[in-house]
Amino acid sequence: MGGLIQSVLAQSAFDTWRNLAYIVAAVLFISGLKKLSSPRTARTGNGLAALGMLVAVLATMLHLQALSYVWILIALVIGSGIGVVLAARVQMTQMPQLVALYNGSGGVASALVAIAEYSRAGSLLSADALFIVGLGTLIGCVTFSGSIVAAGKLHGKISGKPVILPNQMLINAALIVVALLLSIVLMQYPGAWWTIPIIIIGSLALGVTLTMPIGGADMPVMVSLLNSYSGLAASAAGFIIGNLALIVSGALVGASGLILTAIMCKAMNRSLGNVLFAGVGTADSAGTGGRESTFGGTVKSADPEDVAIILDSAQRVMIVPGYGLAVAQAQHIVKELAGKLEARGIAVMYGVHPVAGRMPGHMNVLLAEADVPYEQLLEIEPANAEIDRCDAALVIGANDVVNPATRHDKNSPIYGMPIIDVDKARTVFVLKRSMAAGYAGVDNELFVLDNTLMVFGDAKDTLQKINTALDEL
Repeated sequence: MGGLIQSVLAQSAFDTWRNLAYIVAAVLFISGLKKLSSPRTARTGNGLAALGMLVAVLATMLHLQALSYVWILIALVIGSGIGVVLAARVQMTQMPQLVALYNGSGGVASALVAIAEYSRAGSLLSADALFIVGLGTLIGCVTFSGSIVAAGKLHGKISGKPVILPNQMLINAALIVVALLLSIVLMQYPGAWWTIPIIIIGSLALGVTLTMPIGGADMPVMVSLLNSYSGLAASAAGFIIGNLALIVSGALVGASGLILTAIMCKAMNRSLGNVLFAGVGTADSAGTGGRESTFGGTVKSADPEDVAIILDSAQRVMIVPGYGLAVAQAQHIVKELAGKLEARGIAVMYGVHPVAGRMPGHMNVLLAEADVPYEQLLEIEPANAEIDRCDAALVIGANDVVNPATRHDKNSPIYGMPIIDVDKARTVFVLKRSMAAGYAGVDNELFVLDNTLMVFGDAKDTLQKINTALDEL
């Protein structure tokens, strides 16, 4: 009897220490998330969050004493190896699709936890837990298949154009209702295992039908939303297995993903419903300098030497990066150019649009990699407050986020989207490979304005020539 009492007390003490570890992990998660809100502290925030996850994992592993640590170590080595290889080999241009794949991995992992717990405990689970098994499987599988489609679109393996099926919304609604009804069946009849494979198949299909209609211009928002889904799936898995750390971390990811989605929708002046169902996509259009534009003007081009001469005589210059900067991997050359201008006493700043690039914060990450000072990175409002005082604006690979048509063309699919008003600078240089439309498939009115000069070619090569020309002045 005395041995039993000691065992219970020891178990109670262990549970206390485990819960304390989970609280420490939660504090680290929240602190890390807060620091991720600023580029200056983002690296520290990421480290804190990773430390919190390590604490949570160790506490969970010690609690599950019957588990084979050999298999855990094997999985740890394999997963870490894959992570190291990806971190070393993936280029900045591939980072958005990598983030999408991470979201999908988190979703499918959470779904597998829910399914495994049902397979282990079955009828021993409470009615609430059984319903969450179905719900977690739904969210996790939707996240997985949706993220695979998103990654395919971002990588160019799947067309960025919206693909909308007949009765699209009706199909989506039917798939959701069926999955929820089957979750209720599982809750009422714990032995109804057949509901799980049906939920899996329907949810995987739903992820595809939800993501295929998303046009290329809206893909950053969709990646953010899928990130939120992965957090909700993790939180659901935490409720099923009774893991506090998983519940908290999943809830934080889910909430932060939704907040970021709302911020990005606001940056485009569109509702989430419009993003999900409007189908703003890509429609490539080719062209070269001097062609007639749909806006009725003529495109004028300039050489890198012309750009260098005007920049040399400027007092204030704003650089506006876009996806083309990432494609050319020209962030370090941009920093070099900024350094040459600053050495001449020219004020340099960067106008960074929230949806420039292919994922949230893409340009911030890119410029941070080149050690661009954080105080030089301006969001839309402060950038627009400075732009009319700039002698030159250097647009590198950005398109839709600098299109003046958004201010007045009500027929444009991106009408009303806040942009960086580079057209208000004295001279605008646009560095692009061609006259191809942006990711939204919309011609850019900026290209034909009187104060705009197009500089065609690879951004990295063009910037290098500008730097060389500056050195010769």
